[in-house]
Amino acid sequence: MAVAKYRRVLLKLSGDFMAGESGFGVDPATVDQVAKQICAALEYDVQMAIVIGAGNIWRGSNALARGMERATADYMGMLATVINAMALQDSLERMGVITRVQTAIEMRAVAEPYIRRRAIRHLEKGRVVIFGAGTGNPYFTTDTAAALRAMEIGADILLKATKVDGVYDKDPLKNPDAKRFTHLSYIEALNLGVKVMDSTALSLCMDNGLPLMVFKLSPPDSLVKAILGEPIGTLVTREGKSAETTP
Repeated sequence: MAVAKYRRVLLKLSGDFMAGESGFGVDPATVDQVAKQICAALEYDVQMAIVIGAGNIWRGSNALARGMERATADYMGMLATVINAMALQDSLERMGVITRVQTAIEMRAVAEPYIRRRAIRHLEKGRVVIFGAGTGNPYFTTDTAAALRAMEIGADILLKATKVDGVYDKDPLKNPDAKRFTHLSYIEALNLGVKVMDSTALSLCMDNGLPLMVFKLSPPDSLVKAILGEPIGTLVTREGKSAETTP
């Protein structure tokens, strides 16, 4: 069996991966597909933590447009991430993977409170840890929460799963001639205004030298390829190779 390039990883999933064809809510069959990819990656003796967004349940930007206070909208989004975390936990445990959900906002009836050393201990024991409720603070996205938690647990890389196969110089859905970057520096990614990861999260990665990989969560072996270090998606590190693009 191949050897994983990364021993401990933080996987960032958007809430969209929890929804079915309707694009809203939690679809158990769709969640199971994500869980199967995680199970396949765990076969390579990888320690995995996960942060999930909540776009399938709640989009704060829509509420803000209708006059809701930002802090209130953000707290509601944090609660929605816990619903997604519990759904993924249920799917993984039905597949035989011991999983713990930790939340930045205490809700002990359904999850552990986030405690860094306890999270690391869970990982060392081979448990998957799902971090819910973002950072516990408004004005921060789940991308930022993912970068923060990745550094706190000493992850080797932050894996950002998306619905596009990397970072492009322009929107590939609107521009057929868009080119994909295979390797960028943090500064290059920031200057491009990369929309798959917010600038605060990118800056945190840059300040702490945390590698970031942006990749598409399909086909079904994509996560395995990512943890094996295969050339999939876009790798963002201190040393960039902005000239290295693919059509």
